[in-house]
Amino acid sequence: MAIVAVPGPTVTVIVANSLAAGARAGLWNVLGTQLGLLFLISVLAFGFGVVVESIAPVFSVVRILGALYLAYLGIKLWRARGSTLHLRDQGKQLSATRYFWQGFFVLLANPKALFFFGAFIPQFIDATEPVMPQVFFFGFLFMLVGGVLDSIYALAAGHAGLWLTQTRVVWVERLSGTCLLGGGLWLLAQGPR
Repeated sequence: MAIVAVPGPTVTVIVANSLAAGARAGLWNVLGTQLGLLFLISVLAFGFGVVVESIAPVFSVVRILGALYLAYLGIKLWRARGSTLHLRDQGKQLSATRYFWQGFFVLLANPKALFFFGAFIPQFIDATEPVMPQVFFFGFLFMLVGGVLDSIYALAAGHAGLWLTQTRVVWVERLSGTCLLGGGLWLLAQGPR
């Protein structure tokens, strides 16, 4: 729980969307991140080393595209000037599908998540038992904890978004935009692994 509770790029997107468009938007992001986690857990279960070596260039491209996307979202929030306060009232929210895929791609944009699973989950694997079921068990446990905590972030931010005034929302947009932009720049600075 402590590892999952630390906010990263996915939590930033979930909170920003929940503040701007309501908890439902953030919950769709959570579902997208869950699919991304399932993908990463499957990669680990079916042979982490072989997969990572064979598609390493893809991870670099995904990392760069994800970093640019996070930076784009950050700049967009910085330039919003309080307009996100009225998104839910004006019906200008993204579709549920777009929030879902946004969560999926933001999670995959950070290949460190795959390396985290590769370093964290094997510590709990019993080598005398079949490995794949254990990887899926621990991965699903991580997904459950992550899904619950990320949903709490979405619900809390969605509820807080209802209390924001025009002045306060500008500061929230700028803070969220700064976090997203910083996350994008951080991903770009990481370089290939």
